[in-house]
Amino acid sequence: MDRMIETILKTTKEAVMATDRHHRIVLFNQAAEIITGWHAASVLQQSVTTVFPESRLPEVMETGVAELEQRQRLSGVEIIVNRVPVVRDGQVTGAVAVFRDVSEVADLSRQIDRLKEMQSLLEGILHSTQDAISVCDENGIHVIINPAYTRLTGLSQEEIIGKPVTVDIVDGESIHLRVLKEKKPISNARLTVGRHQKEIIASAAPIIVDGELRGSVGILQDLTEMKKLSRELMLARQIIRKLEAKYTFDDIIALDPKTRLQVEKGKQAAMTPASILLRGESGTGKELFAHAIHNLSDRRYNQFIRVNCAAINENLLESELFGYEEGAFTGARKGGKNGLFLEAHNGTIFLDEIAEIPVSTQVKLLRVLQEKEIMPVGSTRTINVDVRVIAATNANLEKAVEAGRFREDLYYRLNVIPIVIPPLRDRRKDIQPLVMSMVQKYNQEYGRSAQAVSPRVMERLLAYHWPGNVRELQNYVGRAMVNMKVTDSELEERHLPKFFDNDLAPAAVKSDIELTPAKTAVTLAEAVEATERELILATLGSYHGNRSKTASALGISIRNLYYKMEKYQIGDPVEL
Repeated sequence: MDRMIETILKTTKEAVMATDRHHRIVLFNQAAEIITGWHAASVLQQSVTTVFPESRLPEVMETGVAELEQRQRLSGVEIIVNRVPVVRDGQVTGAVAVFRDVSEVADLSRQIDRLKEMQSLLEGILHSTQDAISVCDENGIHVIINPAYTRLTGLSQEEIIGKPVTVDIVDGESIHLRVLKEKKPISNARLTVGRHQKEIIASAAPIIVDGELRGSVGILQDLTEMKKLSRELMLARQIIRKLEAKYTFDDIIALDPKTRLQVEKGKQAAMTPASILLRGESGTGKELFAHAIHNLSDRRYNQFIRVNCAAINENLLESELFGYEEGAFTGARKGGKNGLFLEAHNGTIFLDEIAEIPVSTQVKLLRVLQEKEIMPVGSTRTINVDVRVIAATNANLEKAVEAGRFREDLYYRLNVIPIVIPPLRDRRKDIQPLVMSMVQKYNQEYGRSAQAVSPRVMERLLAYHWPGNVRELQNYVGRAMVNMKVTDSELEERHLPKFFDNDLAPAAVKSDIELTPAKTAVTLAEAVEATERELILATLGSYHGNRSKTASALGISIRNLYYKMEKYQIGDPVEL
């Protein structure tokens, strides 16, 4: 027993000093030597009051009362000490002091605080993560799980902690047991777990401490939820594709009987797979109808592709529509390219300005309509496509057929369901609601607060014949609202641009630029551009927005006209 006590005293980190009834030091262990700097041989059998007068051991012997967790200095070292009297047969026969260096205690306290901080941090991470996490020991017993784990499995902590790792598995092999057996990480294992038998994907890795396997940590992800998110993503993509055709029949203002008739015809056409030919002057809203028809059809969750046939170079149009093989022509993209018809598979393709398609391309378009297949440029293979074709034109296709510029068989294939959209001058009842709709639109875009249109303004708007149709009206209302102040609540005659000075002669050219000998307001180039813009506007008005006739009258190509209209911001090639 004495040897055991001696071994304990030598190995403990606590300093121990004991005295007998005569206050002589009879015990002084190695830890006491380190703290005080005294060797045991120098202090044993010496009076404690001589060597360590501040020890207070004689006082403890005298009072017989222990003094615990006392802070003091001993041989110049600050210590925490417990002083206890030694009692035998009811008599105090000595005293013992057990003490530790305060710096060691402080260091230990800091380590404990740090451990507590790390524990709180780890608990915070485990509780905040959306992934289900479980930890088991080397025996395959659950020791830690987070709230996400209980949500996923439907099992409480009491049902998991302290239980084997197989307790929550319905189908499959425990990934923890595999890790403990193989001593290496395991990824993407599929299991069924928990009360609700959820499919999961699990990954786990071994916990190695000082080279020894101490357990396994696993992360579980809900495969059921992932499948749900995948479906939602697919639906979102469908909605995004739908947004490419952003208008519906609710966006078409149709109070006039002529317009309402065509809207009803469009709704009926949407329910069929037949090709549709939209006829009408420029700016009447042909593309608006195309969007609405697509969004009402059973193809509404698939692609809506718009092609302005007049805006694409004749040499490129065929390859854009039908795609091409690698090396089909100089500059062809490596690997080839899918055409717009292939992109519109199971959806709708809107061919605007259909009259401008070259005859050579018309043959391939006819093949699509008849055989439902395309042949990319440079290829000998055909590709099946299922595409609903909506075409639009403001040209007289019948005359184009007579002149040989448009194939008669293609005309009949496109003209299965013709919808003729009346010009604005023939649907006067639509002008007022159109204007009010535009006012609200520009309130938001321009930061205005107009709530009404004066009767005189509406009278003038109704009196004009609007050769540019809805697009021209929209352009004019927008210009008028630019002239309004933020505080103006009514669109009045004073806000109107000087456009109506020439109401009775729409074909006349009138420049907004006024020059005097004393002052040149613009450069020559600016004056030329302004005159060119007014000439194009006037000529468009003369031909009621017909761009083919306008281009011919101006002596330029239809594509050059589109370029200049875009340059001078005349309308918008998109039919709205």
